[in-house]
Amino acid sequence: MSLEAPSWSACLHSNRRSVPNSAALSASPLPFQLRRPRAARFPAPLFFRRDAASRVIEATTRAVLETKENAATESRSSPVRIVAVVGEGSVSPLKHAPWSEVMLHTATRMKWVNEEFEMRVFSDASCRTSDQPAAETLRDELTQADILINVAVTNQESVEWIQNNSGSIPNVISFDSSARLTSKLGGSVIDTSTQGNFFAKLVEPKEPMEIVKTVSEAWARNNSDDIRFCLLVIINAYIRPVPILKNLRSKGFSTLNCMVKNCGPQILNCLLDPNCRKALQCLNNCSPVDQVCNYRCIASYESPNLEAFSLCVLQKNNCLGLDAEIPKLPSVPPMVTFRGEEMSLELAEDLFVGWLGKLDWSWRVVAGQNPAYDQFPCQYQLFYRGKAKGSFWYEPVFQVRTLEGKLVWRRRKYRVKRATIPGTFFFSVLDNGVTSNEFWTIVDVADDLSWGLFHYSGAARAAGQSYTGAVLVSPDGQYPDEKQRERLASAMEKCGIKEWELFNVDNCSCVDPPLGIPEGSRLHSAIKVEDQKWVYSQTG
Repeated sequence: MSLEAPSWSACLHSNRRSVPNSAALSASPLPFQLRRPRAARFPAPLFFRRDAASRVIEATTRAVLETKENAATESRSSPVRIVAVVGEGSVSPLKHAPWSEVMLHTATRMKWVNEEFEMRVFSDASCRTSDQPAAETLRDELTQADILINVAVTNQESVEWIQNNSGSIPNVISFDSSARLTSKLGGSVIDTSTQGNFFAKLVEPKEPMEIVKTVSEAWARNNSDDIRFCLLVIINAYIRPVPILKNLRSKGFSTLNCMVKNCGPQILNCLLDPNCRKALQCLNNCSPVDQVCNYRCIASYESPNLEAFSLCVLQKNNCLGLDAEIPKLPSVPPMVTFRGEEMSLELAEDLFVGWLGKLDWSWRVVAGQNPAYDQFPCQYQLFYRGKAKGSFWYEPVFQVRTLEGKLVWRRRKYRVKRATIPGTFFFSVLDNGVTSNEFWTIVDVADDLSWGLFHYSGAARAAGQSYTGAVLVSPDGQYPDEKQRERLASAMEKCGIKEWELFNVDNCSCVDPPLGIPEGSRLHSAIKVEDQKWVYSQTG
């Protein structure tokens, strides 16, 4: 039966959103037979890689993300065809959402990357002899497929059918499925029968080894971004270049020459500074595609010398030759009215200001969609108008558990400018030496300000990273009550977000957050913040 369906950031982009408690990856993961949840992890700038000269960016990264020469030069206009076969009735670890729903949503998200990425999703019931029409449809799709992904397929009849009908597909990966299902990358068969010697058993070990490792580790993180990332890595390596991955490819000696020529003092100061040196050593132990691991290193060992190092290498001299643009998709419309009043530029700013004045913060983050940036514990948002005419600021305050086990508070400062359409804004911040630019949308805010949903798309150009996400906020960090769920679901649908994608923020033990705003700052301009229990009005 067919179930056909109708955003990374730099490691130094350590703003208000991330996972502080990521689990360490297994030294020898069992590829394509993953059983337990792992923390979400994402790509990061690679100038911290160990070894000099030609290994400034490790060979590992090249193997994982550098497209084959023939694929890079090939001009291909035909679609990339992906077939997903999902175990009937199987449940994912993403808040127990059905795997069929998760993969259908993945098909939609693949289109955000490239309209030519076509993904069809089938239940493994289509493989049963009792459903011949569905089996014929699936068989036809398999004859054209570039990638087959089997998810939670354990029925032996289905397994045999897939074995008999997928021999010509060059890329086959299987997760939480029968060990009898053969995996292949680039036509090379992968032997997953022996965990300890897996990498030695690759038919072409130098080519697919790191791709297998990357895909396996990404899948184990159990989030929608990494599921899509798995497919993009395979497409990029074996089918055609994926532009959003191109920035992770090695630049070789030119990178090292640029660093030494332009940033010698900053490199030396970093190496002489214990905290900065610890950060680099820590980063060397992270996978080059592990954003959370990289961020934890940065957050644990922040220092002025580390900021100066990244500011020189990335932001000022772009030694890695990177670039990235703010994603255009999904295109999220802002809310158009509030309490029956047409949205205006001033009103939209007031909604961001939110509860500040009545409380010591504008909003607290309840949950977020991006697995790399929306999981800090104890996230406070401070929005306010500055002293200068027309100025508007956003300061997130959040908690981080360092690698040494300490709980520390971090704070960033964003400049906010109005976009043309009321309810949309441009944000910018210099964060750990790297400038990030973001486009924010006020998707919806409840009339009583009991909750709000903000969507963002951003890019750290000098770090070659782009990303998207959304945050659900409320005054107390608690989920909206049940009577608001329908409206909330509608708001998330506008963002292309499923509720099972959201990561709940830990809002316990939020002791003594360093809040407060600059003296002379202004708050609400026109809005009356009120509900049945209290009335609050302030003129800026």
